[in-house]
Amino acid sequence: MEIRFWKMHGASNDFVLVDDRSGEFPVDDGVWIARICRRRRGIGAEGLILIQAAQEAGADFRMRFFNPDGGEAEMCGNGARCVARLAHDLGVAGRKMVFETAAGPVKAEVGKDGVMVGLPDPRDWRRNMVLEAAGVRMACDFVNTGVPHVVVPVEGDLAEVNVAELGAAIRYHEQFAPEGTNADFIARGEGGAVRIRTYERGVEGETPACGTGMVAAALTAAGLGWARPPVVVLPASGDRLEVDFELLEDGRPRGVKLYGPAEYVYRGEVTYSGRRV
Repeated sequence: MEIRFWKMHGASNDFVLVDDRSGEFPVDDGVWIARICRRRRGIGAEGLILIQAAQEAGADFRMRFFNPDGGEAEMCGNGARCVARLAHDLGVAGRKMVFETAAGPVKAEVGKDGVMVGLPDPRDWRRNMVLEAAGVRMACDFVNTGVPHVVVPVEGDLAEVNVAELGAAIRYHEQFAPEGTNADFIARGEGGAVRIRTYERGVEGETPACGTGMVAAALTAAGLGWARPPVVVLPASGDRLEVDFELLEDGRPRGVKLYGPAEYVYRGEVTYSGRRV
């Protein structure tokens, strides 16, 4: 089976996208999904995204997201911007759209210079936690912004943080078992901006940017009094994204919006010949 795909990136977070409204994509073959996401031996990506037929009334389509290890995840903020742009360009949806995800419905608006996605309200925000990982005792927040994130504020040089070691220790910490969590390290930037580095679950390493992580970073920064919405977030990719939201009187966030780029890299075809024995 020949499968047509598009390679896209959102703030250097790159994805393979497929129009699977026919429902023929081999979603149960996680080994093959991992193989095509593998760099140098596959297409190479930090995730695979499918556009599928909507299952609920009022939605334009369904987004399904697979991590590069082949496992399915609930959501991806940067991927949501990319799938919104592709769906618009394919005529699947208009400039303004609603699409289904495993984390809930997502609204999006495609603009000339970028894409806005309105994400499901964050849940399970646990502030002022203390966590010990890799022999380090650290203050942190936990919040699910579509997928789970631990956010660690850093007062020193963010570049000096051992994201690989600390991130992995947090990702597999028993407190977040069995699903695990993503790990974000944030520091103050100039002009009230927030700088971030992310260890991403499923990628099992540091990524240039993570959309849901940037939302978690903005919420934590607002809770610490570092910034007020809209919050400018600066990931390792060097891009500049914006997270807007409303804080209710009880401190709960509502109406989260993520603004940022969604760019094409190339398109092509890949052959699926079935499961290997």
